[in-house]
Amino acid sequence: MASRIIEFFGYAPTDMSEIARQARAGFYCPFIKSTCQKTLNNGEPSGVCTLKPSTSGPVICCPNRLYSDEYRILSDVAKVAFGGEVELFKGNLAKDGVVSEGKIKVAVFGKRWGKELRLPNRGKSGGYFVDWVLAQINEQGELVDFVAIEVQSIDTTGNYQEERRAHLGEDGFLGSSTAGFNWENVNKRILPQLIYKGHVLRRERLCRHGLFFVCPKPVYEKIRERLGGNLYEYALQPGSLSLMWYDIGQEVESGNIRELKAEGVFTTTVDQVANAFTSPSNLPKENVYRDAILAQL
Repeated sequence: MASRIIEFFGYAPTDMSEIARQARAGFYCPFIKSTCQKTLNNGEPSGVCTLKPSTSGPVICCPNRLYSDEYRILSDVAKVAFGGEVELFKGNLAKDGVVSEGKIKVAVFGKRWGKELRLPNRGKSGGYFVDWVLAQINEQGELVDFVAIEVQSIDTTGNYQEERRAHLGEDGFLGSSTAGFNWENVNKRILPQLIYKGHVLRRERLCRHGLFFVCPKPVYEKIRERLGGNLYEYALQPGSLSLMWYDIGQEVESGNIRELKAEGVFTTTVDQVANAFTSPSNLPKENVYRDAILAQL
């Protein structure tokens, strides 16, 4: 698959503004305000936020790209989950934090905001981290409700090294990369983890609004394609799974970052997803393997 890099250390790879050049020179991610955390096999920061295949629109391939606008996705989820305007506090500072009048106090647990919280792994050592936990705190400092958030983009396959080196050297790049996307991870990793974590969270008495999954629009579309068209929509409840998907906006002038656009929210239940995952409705026609064998004989 041919593709090209369209966001590189936060900016267009052809952006020659001073801020974009500094980001590339320092391997700086403007979304987390730190060194890029997406690394190559040699440990060097990748810097590739978004790729555009020749056959479709852009695909965000780094989850940190979704933390644009000062981690706006956390506020987006909190507003949906808790039903009002919110104010976010780092988890260890929330209890004593002073919330603005009319807003809901939310303690945030997650990387760069406070300690990540681990889910047990079926009694074995280790376990899964959830990316984020948002906890609603009342005026008395008591926990009254919480939700968990998973944030995923999509892993890449193939190679964009030559294009990346050209952009770092500001030499321009006239060809295309061979990088594509590992869509099979939707089946192997993303959906199984969402189902497992959703079941764990349903046993939590204070997790009244379930699990949220934040992802790029193409990932959401692949999930819906994999699960078929028969998912029912539900209200937020214990055991619900809410899919929230985002996309990048139109090209912008040099020195600016493209908008992160909220595209939609769909809430179903963990059971609906589990049933659709194990009993897919979009199978190919019967005897496809027989026909392939016969075609080669």
